[in-house]
Amino acid sequence: MLSATSDVQVDTPEVRVTEWRLAPGSATGHHVHGMDYVIVPVTAGEMTIVAPNGERSKAQLGVGKSYFRKAGVEHDVLNETASEIVFLEIELKP
Repeated sequence: MLSATSDVQVDTPEVRVTEWRLAPGSATGHHVHGMDYVIVPVTAGEMTIVAPNGERSKAQLGVGKSYFRKAGVEHDVLNETASEIVFLEIELKP
């Protein structure tokens, strides 16, 4: 699987904003979120979320339809669709 690309746009003592681009057939790689975060979809689409135990679920993204998660979330995020997925990840520093 291809690697997703990321571009840190803002990194201050309070917040880090990263743009993520998942081309078709790409993935973020397994990771654990160390901070609370907000996802702001730039494109609509469907992501496949893979939990540490291998369980798979689908997440629907709507343009501008943000969502929040607490630190500690552990997963891999895959794009198994034919369209690029783009979102902003806003991490809230303690």
